[in-house]
Amino acid sequence: MTKDGVTVLVGTTKGAFLLSGGQERTGWSVKGPLCDGWPINHMIGDAKTGTIWAGGGGDWFGAGVWCSEDGGETWELSRLTRGTLDDWADNDPEVRKFAPWAGEPTPFEKEFSQVWSLGYSHGALYAGTKPANLLKSTDRGKSWKKLESLNNHPSSDSWNPGAAGLVLHTIVFDPVDPGKIWIGISAAGVFATEDGGKTWDRRNRLSNAGACVGHSHPAAPSNGEVGHCIHNMMRAPGGGDLLYQQNHHGVWRSADGGRRWDDLTEGLPSTFGFPIRVHPRDPETIWTLPLNGDSIGRYPPDAAATVWRSRDGGKSWGAMRDGLPQKDCFFTVLRQAMGGDNQDPAGVYFGTNSGSVFASFDEGDSWQEIARHLPTVLAVEVLDQA
Repeated sequence: MTKDGVTVLVGTTKGAFLLSGGQERTGWSVKGPLCDGWPINHMIGDAKTGTIWAGGGGDWFGAGVWCSEDGGETWELSRLTRGTLDDWADNDPEVRKFAPWAGEPTPFEKEFSQVWSLGYSHGALYAGTKPANLLKSTDRGKSWKKLESLNNHPSSDSWNPGAAGLVLHTIVFDPVDPGKIWIGISAAGVFATEDGGKTWDRRNRLSNAGACVGHSHPAAPSNGEVGHCIHNMMRAPGGGDLLYQQNHHGVWRSADGGRRWDDLTEGLPSTFGFPIRVHPRDPETIWTLPLNGDSIGRYPPDAAATVWRSRDGGKSWGAMRDGLPQKDCFFTVLRQAMGGDNQDPAGVYFGTNSGSVFASFDEGDSWQEIARHLPTVLAVEVLDQA
């Protein structure tokens, strides 16, 4: 793979893939599957060093984080928990021949089964797990510790799992203040710390509870709070702690770091979807990909793929369809499966559960398929070294 330019990091049910488009974002090549075919729920990269991390696992492998420092040529695994394969290896030396790491002790034994999210900021690497834990590494993933303060939050005994389980799937950082971190847990909502994880504040309050009365859906806003089943969240560039989230029931904006949330769903074709994406320089430009509903297929409304873009912070929305399938389209785009680069114009990318990756190099005006026939895509992020 190229050592510069734009590389799309794709996590799938059958390993990690790297899509390289170089500095011109053309002639896309595919490298993979990587990480020994592990299910990879999320991938991130460090643009300064080119290091790539991939987190995933499951009941069979246990949980772990893979790391490559040479552009994806070689990978090192930091195993965090044991899986069923370890149980087999304990009793059968033949198993250890084809999985030499199986049967070895792990730092968290069987406390969780998967890594669901990764984040790197201010020299620290973080991992969110299923069930929900937040881990931190200060040696770039070689060793890890659990931030017990989150699990000790007074509300923790009331956290309810979403359909995929109780997962910590989103980690968001302040680019200036290393002490400020936001996380999303499905279905416990948004939590924030301003002291590097020593204490946590639950932040799910509505800015206008009266405007959200009358929703019958169980994930809808109630009791003065936005629904706790957050699907994805991003911080906008610039100061002011502007956040956007795609919830199980609507798209929301907070101008004060999550202390109060405003509903932005008006103008979109449904309240349901998974990803949200924010422009790398313009805090008012956002993209989302609504689906028809949580219990009626989870595919684009009218079976026509559409990315919806707002240029005014969610006050109005426009449908971006050019180049996307407009007939008989039944794919799903999952919560971590939309990424973006830092180019001008900004590139936006999303992957589908049918194995395609689509890209726009004009901020959503038009789209093209840059990879197809991959396994189910779970995550899309971008390593931008252009």
